[in-house]
Amino acid sequence: MFTLKVIIFDQQHLFFIKYGNFVDNLRLYVRGGSGGMGLPRLGGQGGKGGSIWVTAKDGLTLKKIKDKYPHRRFVAGTGANSSVRTLKGENGEDVEIFAPVGIVVTTDKGAVIGELNAEGEKVLVAKGGIGGAHYSGFLPSKGKARQIRLDLKLIADVGLVGFPNAGKSSLLSTLSHAKPQIANYPFTTLRPEIGKIMYDDYRQVSVADLPGLIEGAHMNKGMGHKFLKHVERTKQLMFVVDICGFQLSSKTPFRSAFETVQLLTKELELYKEELLSKPALLVVNKMDLPEAEMLLQELLDQLQNQDDYKSLLPEDLVPKSGLGFRHVVPISAATGLGVEELKACIRGSLDEQAAAQTEEERTRRVQELRGARPPPTGRPLRPRPPA
Repeated sequence: MFTLKVIIFDQQHLFFIKYGNFVDNLRLYVRGGSGGMGLPRLGGQGGKGGSIWVTAKDGLTLKKIKDKYPHRRFVAGTGANSSVRTLKGENGEDVEIFAPVGIVVTTDKGAVIGELNAEGEKVLVAKGGIGGAHYSGFLPSKGKARQIRLDLKLIADVGLVGFPNAGKSSLLSTLSHAKPQIANYPFTTLRPEIGKIMYDDYRQVSVADLPGLIEGAHMNKGMGHKFLKHVERTKQLMFVVDICGFQLSSKTPFRSAFETVQLLTKELELYKEELLSKPALLVVNKMDLPEAEMLLQELLDQLQNQDDYKSLLPEDLVPKSGLGFRHVVPISAATGLGVEELKACIRGSLDEQAAAQTEEERTRRVQELRGARPPPTGRPLRPRPPA
């Protein structure tokens, strides 16, 4: 769990926002049960110690787990000793920790133990000890004990990527029935918000509004890694930029819409370059503002000739390669301009991605079948001698 306190100065008011109710990672102590003692004189075998599993279940949050288990310690049952009456001791009871779907289970050092992407999936996190038997001198072994982390990585069809005040929250509320907090302050979005786009054929598409990035997010500045890890678990990216540009504060440089796109791309690239392989759409927001049309034409020209405009940013802030957007959609989240066109683009882009993945999977399976096909039997064919 993390707590962020933001103090924001307006001309006449001081705003204080506290963010401490959203839990996106949790540290637990887990220990498998010890095995039971064997019985040497009769060759009896002790029971196995219970193991600990983390199982995905819908409707849960990490905060609910934290509240229900304040000590965050889980110990499985001990295997029963072998006895004259019961030569094979009973196994210790397993412990099941229910967790939300979309969890990555890691060690304290960050090594991935497993992922839970669907309800019912489970990961073994602490194996129970072996009961005492002949091969162990009838002595049991202890269960595995360690600290683990449950790390929530949001799963959504589309993730909104943008700097603060780009209008992501307003866009989400316009696209869906979600009601995120909306205000003209940096870091309005302090926790992920998910909305559902409902189409006429009852298809639903989930859209996640994620906390705003700042320059240096890849180094964990601002909400850095807390934002970027959620981006990993979205099918597609939707960049949202203010057509009039962006400036976080009076102490930071002003960035045009084109520079904003470049900086967002660079932050993703520096955090994890594979993120740039995701399909992406570019939403140009606030088209209801004066001079928006002129600025849009300038942005489109810059996007089509990116090499000519690299000098606008310091060399270390220029991405290695520009991100190719499937669609560039000008909208106004405030007035609804272009929103229906955007919904159609989102649907089309997701359908294209699904079709490509289906075709890729079909091709892979055909290649596997061809590779597994046994060689032809019988005499080898020989060329017919010339007449």
